[in-house]
Amino acid sequence: MTGAILCADVGSTYTKVAAVADDGALLATAARRTTGDTDVLDGLADARRAVENELPAGIDLASMRVCSSAGGGLRLAVIGNEPLVTATAAHRAGLSAGAKVVHIAAGTVDSAALIKLAEADPDIILLAGGTDGGDETVVRRHTAVLAAAVVDEPRLRVPVVVAANSAVRDDVVAQLGAVGIPASAVANVLPKIGVLQPAPARLALREAFLRHVIAGKGLSRSGRFESLVHAATPDAVLAGVELLADGTPDGRTVGDLVVVDVGGATTDVYSVLTPDAELTGPRREVAGTAWRSRTVEGDLGLRHTASGIVAAASEEGLLQEPEVTRLAAAAQRRTEAPAWLPEDVDEKAVDVRLTELAVMVALRRHARGERLGGPDAPLRGGKDLRPVDWIVGSGGVLRNTPHATEILRTATAADTAGGYPLPEAPTVVVDTAYVLAAAGLLANDHPQMALDLLKRNLLHSN
Repeated sequence: MTGAILCADVGSTYTKVAAVADDGALLATAARRTTGDTDVLDGLADARRAVENELPAGIDLASMRVCSSAGGGLRLAVIGNEPLVTATAAHRAGLSAGAKVVHIAAGTVDSAALIKLAEADPDIILLAGGTDGGDETVVRRHTAVLAAAVVDEPRLRVPVVVAANSAVRDDVVAQLGAVGIPASAVANVLPKIGVLQPAPARLALREAFLRHVIAGKGLSRSGRFESLVHAATPDAVLAGVELLADGTPDGRTVGDLVVVDVGGATTDVYSVLTPDAELTGPRREVAGTAWRSRTVEGDLGLRHTASGIVAAASEEGLLQEPEVTRLAAAAQRRTEAPAWLPEDVDEKAVDVRLTELAVMVALRRHARGERLGGPDAPLRGGKDLRPVDWIVGSGGVLRNTPHATEILRTATAADTAGGYPLPEAPTVVVDTAYVLAAAGLLANDHPQMALDLLKRNLLHSN
C-alpha cells in the first residue's frame, strides 16, 4: 500500500486539493468553489471527495494539511520608529510572512494616527523600534499610546508581535498584556543598522495568524477548520518557493527565481535572489535587504478587485482608450460576481488580458521598491532581476490558458518600460498542478517528498 498526504489550499475564490504520494508523485487534484457564504468546510469536503474518487487503489491517506487565504488572508499593520529604517524593516518582514500590509505608522503616533490604524482593520500589529541597545523612547511611547487607545477603540485589541529593541521587549509585552492585548516577543527585525532579520517575526506572525485570525474569521461553524489550517497560503507558497530555489535532491540548483501568483483577490510576487556583495557591505541599505521576499497587491485580483487592475494599468501607461472602457466594464462584472466563470471566447480573452496586466503591474511594484515615506519619497528596496534563472507563473487563468508561458514571458522578461532591470535569459514555466503551496505545506516535515513533488511538476519544463 502506498502512502499519500492530502494538501489543500482554501483560497478566497477556489479551494484546491492535491494528493501527494510518498515519492513526490502527484496522484490527483481537484478544485471547487470556496463556500465562504456557508461554511468553508463544505467546499473543502467536496474537493477532497473529488480527489479521493480519482485515487488509484491501494492508497493510504495518512493526513490532510491545509493553508488558507479565505476571508482576506492576514491583514497586518506595522508600527516603527520612522519610515526609512525600522518601519521599512518591519514592513519587509511582514511581507515575507505572507501578510497583506494594510497600514504603516511611524514617528509620532497620536490619536489621529491611531484612528487611521483602526480604520485599516488589521488582524495583527507588528511593533518594531530601535536597534538592539539603541533608542528605547519611541517604542515605549508607541506602546503606551496603543495600550491607552484600546479603552476607546476596541478594533485595536488585536494580537501584537513585538520585534523591537531587545532591551524593552519584555516590558512592552507586559504593558500590552495588562490591558488585554495578546502580545508576544521575538528577536528584533533590525538588530543593527543594515541587518534585516525577518525569520523570527515571520514565524510569530504565522503562529498568531493560526491562533487568533483563522478562528476569528467566521469561515466555519466548526472549530475543526482552525485545527486543520497549518499556514496562511502566501506563507506556504513562499516556503515552497524557497525550497525550489535551494535545489533538488540530485544537486540541481534552480538559482534566482521569481514567482507570480494571480488570484481572485490579490496578485502576489515572490523572489529569491542571490545576495549582492556590494549591497551587504558598506553600501547596504540601512533597513537591510530582503533577498527572499514577497509582496502582495490587494488591488490586482481577477475577481474581487478586478477594477483595480484596470486603474493600475492605466496609471502605468499600459492601457489606452477604448480598451480602458471595455476592460473597466468587464472588471466591474467580475467584481460584482466573484464566483462567475467565463464561457465564451471573448470573456476568456478578457481574463487573459487582465492576468497579463496584473502580472506586469505587480512585478513592476515588486522590483522597483517601495515609497514608505509618501508619494514623493524615494524608492527603496528595488531588485535587480537580471540574474533570475526561472520565472514561475501560478493562478487559475495561467494554468488553464494555452500558450501561458508566452503570455508570462511577455509580461515579465519583455516589459522594457517597467523601470527595473529585467531577467535576461529566464526559463519560464507555469505551475499547472499548483504544487508550490502543497510543497510548502510539506516542507517542514517531509522536505524530500516536497522537493520531489517540485522536481516532477516544475523542473521538467523548459
